Amino acid sequence: MSSHISNVRPAPDQVLVDIVDYVLDYKIQSDLAYETARNCLIDTLGCGLEALEYPACRKLLGPIVQGTVVPNGAKVPGTQFQLDPVQAAFNIGAMIRWLDFNDTWLAAEWGHPSDNLGGILATADWLSRTAVAAGKPALKMRDVLTGMIKAHEIQGCIALENSFNKVGLDHVVLVKVASTAVVSQMLGLTRDETLNAVSLAWVDGQSLRTYRHAPNTGSRKSWAAGDATSRAVRLALMARTGEMGYPSVLSAKVWGFYDVLFKGQPFKFQRPYGSYVMENVLFKISFPAEFHSQTAVECAMQIHDKLKAAGKSADDIAKITIRTHEACIRIIDKKGPLNNPADRDHCIQYMVAVPVLFGRLTAADYEDSVAADPRIDALRDKIVCVEDPAYTRDYHDPEKRSIANALTVEFKDGSKLDEIVCEYPIGHKRRRKEGIPLLEAKFRTNLARQFPARQQQRILDASLDQKTLEAMPVHEYVDLYVI
Repeated sequence: MSSHISNVRPAPDQVLVDIVDYVLDYKIQSDLAYETARNCLIDTLGCGLEALEYPACRKLLGPIVQGTVVPNGAKVPGTQFQLDPVQAAFNIGAMIRWLDFNDTWLAAEWGHPSDNLGGILATADWLSRTAVAAGKPALKMRDVLTGMIKAHEIQGCIALENSFNKVGLDHVVLVKVASTAVVSQMLGLTRDETLNAVSLAWVDGQSLRTYRHAPNTGSRKSWAAGDATSRAVRLALMARTGEMGYPSVLSAKVWGFYDVLFKGQPFKFQRPYGSYVMENVLFKISFPAEFHSQTAVECAMQIHDKLKAAGKSADDIAKITIRTHEACIRIIDKKGPLNNPADRDHCIQYMVAVPVLFGRLTAADYEDSVAADPRIDALRDKIVCVEDPAYTRDYHDPEKRSIANALTVEFKDGSKLDEIVCEYPIGHKRRRKEGIPLLEAKFRTNLARQFPARQQQRILDASLDQKTLEAMPVHEYVDLYVI
């Protein structure tokens, strides 16, 4: 006997409604959020400029078909490319994520909310150039900062209580959803059109985490977010044409996201959308390393100095114990051969061994030329991780949001160094006063990689003053980064 299936089209899922109402109606009142967004903008663009030094990244950039010309297209910072907004979003998104050096959000799901800048900046630049060509006013950089705050908030608030990695899905699903919502608003879509666009983002097949984990870790993890944020622009543009949406995309029995991909569980939420995520986002300031290892790397740098002061070397070490949190063990506690840079920057043993040995950890240290040093693997074999349940609790505590690691070095002669503890990395909100000058120094270093001195200064003059940046037309700001 067949059962009756209702074909009455339901009201949109509340999760969709909340996202759309927030992105269309919520007014950001927080000066701290805008100030943090400006710092996030320059840091994110700087990460992209550094990535341009790597051929593996550059080979993916440019138009899909060589020679394509897009009048009033979006420009890609640090290059001469001017592309349609979908492909520009991929270019910018791939650049900024390539070296694993842009911001991070850690919760039940982790991710990098500034990945959304690919779609936001490409769309804003294209809209501005198109408007100016038609004699209309351009978008201002404050609009970009607003989009960043809202994309951060959507991605981060969903991530607080919902673990996509535990069901095998990659966090870039949240980049696609957040970028789609924000880009839809920038395009001027109606509420219904924006609901349609966001539903299209959820109904897509979602990326597996295969490329982030042994034994398949690979370079797709460096362009997956670019793919997601560019897909968002594509879906928003489709919705603008009147393409229909799917109101119960999440909750539909059998065929919806929850039943197909989330083990039948609806999303849970800790807080309403506001500006919390941008205000509390984590910056990667000192080290291009998976964020769960950032405090461990800070400790490893201190170990290097202590070894040097004691006249000892890594050869004298019998064992290094890393007292850490559960997420670190699940993601980056890795033994065995490491096959490529993407493999190495997701191995805490590697990210500790390099600074213990050399007193540094740079993007270049993940390349084959450095990894071939046999001392690195020899030291990796001496490093073990153990979970501290208190560290795991503090990691999830919304008032702490720590990412703690503690390292103990034991020597072959039976002696040991006092445990070195770091609970909050330099990029944490609790260390903003200490961190922001270093973030600006990182930006200056990255500008110098690509631009002559006069151009660097023009970018700095526009970027380091809040009012100046916010008032600047988007296309004029992007033009500062053109080679």
